[in-house]
Amino acid sequence: MKLYSIAHTEPSAHKRDRAREWFMKGCRLERLDPDSDQAVDAYRKSIQMDGSFTDAYIHVGFIYLKRERCDEALKYFEQAVALNPDNPETYNNIGYVYEKMNRSGSAKQMYHHALGIAPGNTEAMLHIARILEREGNYHGAMEQYRRAMEADPRAVAPRFRLAALYDRHDMFDEAIQEYLNVLAVDPEHRNALLNLGNLYVQLGDDAKAVIAFERVLQLEPDNAEVWNDLGSLYEEAKLYEKAAAAFERSISLDPLHEEAHLNLARLQCRGYYSNPDSSRKEKIIQRLHFILSVNPHHQEAKKLLEELGRTH
Repeated sequence: MKLYSIAHTEPSAHKRDRAREWFMKGCRLERLDPDSDQAVDAYRKSIQMDGSFTDAYIHVGFIYLKRERCDEALKYFEQAVALNPDNPETYNNIGYVYEKMNRSGSAKQMYHHALGIAPGNTEAMLHIARILEREGNYHGAMEQYRRAMEADPRAVAPRFRLAALYDRHDMFDEAIQEYLNVLAVDPEHRNALLNLGNLYVQLGDDAKAVIAFERVLQLEPDNAEVWNDLGSLYEEAKLYEKAAAAFERSISLDPLHEEAHLNLARLQCRGYYSNPDSSRKEKIIQRLHFILSVNPHHQEAKKLLEELGRTH
């Protein structure tokens, strides 16, 4: 990494005050409009007044990073680290820019530099683990996640990422335990609940999956996908009224949700076959035709239509 050599004279008290004023103006402008070039100009004015104003370099770096202008972001972060070489977070920032530039080796070097300054820096460990996962070094990634958990036993992110890694590699018992560990720290961790529910479905433990999905919906009641999944579990448990209500809720939230429409139509067919009624049949046919208007090649919808067509 090229470190910029920052040569500047000590600014006067007046210039330091003016630098602070321009910096605060930049912060206000950035809050009002994160894409504002005026914010960048204000931070640059701050740097002109006081070339050692590290925070101004960092703010400009993040603005350029959000704009995917990695070369410029890198320049400002490198200037910040030259001014304050003992700040591990600045090395993390540079590492992240390198990742965006697909320079994984340089990124890891920066994260390890951050760990050399602060051995308990969990952010650097998580970044290294992510790179190792991409490289296919899953055991190395697991080790980094475990290190991060040891460094901060209450940290949620390393536990969740380790659980997800176990999950992706079919280490189901380990994944379940880590998702539960996440929820012990953060009972409202939506992604842990959702992944746990999906894992229980995969393992055939529908009762536990229902509990997990119901908790997700307490946190996120407008999630059409989870309402549909929950409806399928209710249907499997022969709770047909609850299943129909869940499918209808999914459709109300996402009127084009093909699977929820099909699930509801299939459930309605069950009711129709046990108690034939022409008006009920017509509504089912309309729903199936709607599915086919969205997806003309939907084979299950065609099959249900054919079955209904053979009834009187």
